[in-house]
Amino acid sequence: MAQITGDTMIGELLQIDSTLAPILMGIGMHCLGCPSSQMETVAEAAMVHGIEPDSLVDEINSYLAEREQEKIVEGA
Repeated sequence: MAQITGDTMIGELLQIDSTLAPILMGIGMHCLGCPSSQMETVAEAAMVHGIEPDSLVDEINSYLAEREQEKIVEGA
């Protein structure tokens, strides 16, 4: 199962699971396509947008765990 940290780059995060884009856009990260945002960490992006970094990391990891569980159930 994929896990991220505050040090995960936004570009890497979107490669892990592109369906995370709406979550990020929903909290104000509308610059996902910008080249400079690809080299920004999740923690840096959270702080710039007034979000507590650990909360965002927890939310993303919970989402990734749910997606993984859905894949397991679909495969059964």
